[in-house]
Amino acid sequence: MPHIDTGNHYPGILSLLYFKSSSGGALSNLAQTILLGPSSMTPGERELIAAYVSRLNECQFCHDSHAAAASWHLEGDRLIQEVITDLEKANVTERLRALLRIAAKVQKSGRSVLPEDISRAKSAGASDEDIHDAVLIAAAFCMFNRYVDGLGTVPAAREVYPSMGQRLAQKGYGYPPRIIRWLVRRILDRQFAPREG
Repeated sequence: MPHIDTGNHYPGILSLLYFKSSSGGALSNLAQTILLGPSSMTPGERELIAAYVSRLNECQFCHDSHAAAASWHLEGDRLIQEVITDLEKANVTERLRALLRIAAKVQKSGRSVLPEDISRAKSAGASDEDIHDAVLIAAAFCMFNRYVDGLGTVPAAREVYPSMGQRLAQKGYGYPPRIIRWLVRRILDRQFAPREG
């Protein structure tokens, strides 16, 4: 059970987004902007960074949900598993590897990112926008991960993540407008109703 009474039984950040709609809407818009908004990076690359940083932070819900979204964008989870297992041997471009290295440094501390990390990324073909977006995603997911785990939310059942990832990849992170929020809540209430026994 979460550390606070959210008034719902939703897993992970869903529980918190619907607990307080003012912050829920703002956080949903942030996720939509950094993961699916305009960028020189593909949505799959950005979701991969989100999943990677979440794994480094040991945030199960965020890792599993964003790995599922990345898997949908990247047509399979092989690449995600390679990055998590050994970034240096993963079958990714040198540009993406350099951006993931920067993201890993941001996960530890923003001050861990050094000028030589930026130079290596640029030498590998990363643009200033790539570097900006990688740092922003890594920083934002440190916040998202700490929010989810700091309030003790529960992860979803394993079988939920593939469809969650597809829905995030196809429909995005937009917060439902007030006029249909009740309907979305009813759907979520049915989907995540507590199991008896």
